[in-house]
Amino acid sequence: MNSIKVKMWVRLGLIMTIVLVGVGLATAAVSGPTIHLETIGHYETGVFAEGAAEIVAFDAGTARLFVINADAGRVDVLDLSDPTSPSLLSPIDLPEFSGGINSVAVHDGLVVVAAQAETKTDPGQAVFLDTDGNLLAAVTVGALPDMVTFSPNGRYVLVANEGEPNDDYDVDPEGSVSIIDLRHGVANLTQADVRTASFAKFNGRSIDPLIRIFGPNATVSQDLEPEYIAVSDDSRIAWVTLQENNALAIIDIANANVMSLRALGLKDHSQPGNGLDASDKDDAINIANWPVYGMYMPDAIAAFTIRGQQFLITANEGDARDYDGYAEEERVKDLELDPTAFPNADALQENEAIGRLTVTTAQGDTDGDGDFDALWAFGGRSFSIWTRQGKLVFDSGDQLEQITATVLPDDFNSTNDENDSFDNRSDNKGPEPEGVVVGVVNGRTYAFIGLERIGGIMVYDVTTPSNPQFVEYINTRDFSGDAEAGTAGDLGPEGLTFVSASDSPTGQPLLIVGYEVSGSVAIFSIEN
Repeated sequence: MNSIKVKMWVRLGLIMTIVLVGVGLATAAVSGPTIHLETIGHYETGVFAEGAAEIVAFDAGTARLFVINADAGRVDVLDLSDPTSPSLLSPIDLPEFSGGINSVAVHDGLVVVAAQAETKTDPGQAVFLDTDGNLLAAVTVGALPDMVTFSPNGRYVLVANEGEPNDDYDVDPEGSVSIIDLRHGVANLTQADVRTASFAKFNGRSIDPLIRIFGPNATVSQDLEPEYIAVSDDSRIAWVTLQENNALAIIDIANANVMSLRALGLKDHSQPGNGLDASDKDDAINIANWPVYGMYMPDAIAAFTIRGQQFLITANEGDARDYDGYAEEERVKDLELDPTAFPNADALQENEAIGRLTVTTAQGDTDGDGDFDALWAFGGRSFSIWTRQGKLVFDSGDQLEQITATVLPDDFNSTNDENDSFDNRSDNKGPEPEGVVVGVVNGRTYAFIGLERIGGIMVYDVTTPSNPQFVEYINTRDFSGDAEAGTAGDLGPEGLTFVSASDSPTGQPLLIVGYEVSGSVAIFSIEN
């Protein structure tokens, strides 16, 4: 392929050389020596928009990749002994867990899968397997187990039980985190080894009003919906994103105790560097400041350590509640705005301004008089770094939209299942960062962030957590192809995993990404 240098771009202190490489592959990178991602392997299921490749987990001992194939209700097992030519081994079918499988993790040859019940509001199960797919044990966990992970020392398995309501919103199970103690070995695992970190103690208590508790007739424990888990290096503390609630839970693992809840607060899109493109009907890229607050509402979270201090990084996707029994989304143009707070309401509510922007109706009427005094939009369109106590250290502001606008101006804020969809997602979460993973390469710490809609991976050097440096944006999507026909490349990055050089079959660190819309897996070598 021929690389074509387009231009230099200076913004927010970032100096980048924008490079377009071949058809369907877009990259951007900082100038000077740094890492870059090189696609070396690819696997395709041929299944479009059915979640055929979602979460990915790598076992170094067998060089096998375990991939959640939600479409087939199984775990696909790929041989990555040669990452340039991944091949499908015997998939792991789990017919006895037919409600659906949502997540997979692996530690030293032990595989665990999160399986929901046939009725999603009923308790699910954590299913333990060996790397050949043999069933070793299964234990009951909470409703809708949506994410599973091992503690670094391998003693604990933690399961985020999202506890979503049914569509009528008349059955709403409690959200919780199941903590499974493996100290006696998986062969001796019983239900007694499973404890629940419950939110019930917060029922009836006063909590931070910025923690969104708003489901119809819901208690705090019913309303909190654990999404994703990160665990401390010493395997003692877990941090859990509560996406719909725009909050973080901090858990003492050994005691299965939720120590605290932290509101993640609001992002002021009226401030410089915090702009957003709010309209999908203006036929233009218009990243601007507006009188809107963004709820961070992170999906994935990862923990990393810098000079002995632990930090958290979140991908601020945003996720609204949209059920037959209750829905919170509305466009700004369809709301009655308070004339004092918004004296220029008529102009703001034009389609070309923020009229098309999707916001919540659950918050914003601060004085209870029926009109909206503030506008809260879904997601931060960013990634953030936090202290272990949940204090904001850094937010990427509007950098993700600025970078994608520069690299892919003809396909800015595209959706993930259709090409020729320029600006489609500007009214609703923009590039929608969803997945994040962190890894150390040559002594420096890097974050890899997947953008669910336009696609691609953002790479940042986070060695200085208060001042991350943009490194690279790579997108293996082919915007000239047909998404449904399978000719549009990788669509909808969902799960990311980092493989260190010491665990890699090639001796080079790897980034592995599962793409839920294209049903594909890409293996990237992380080159110096």
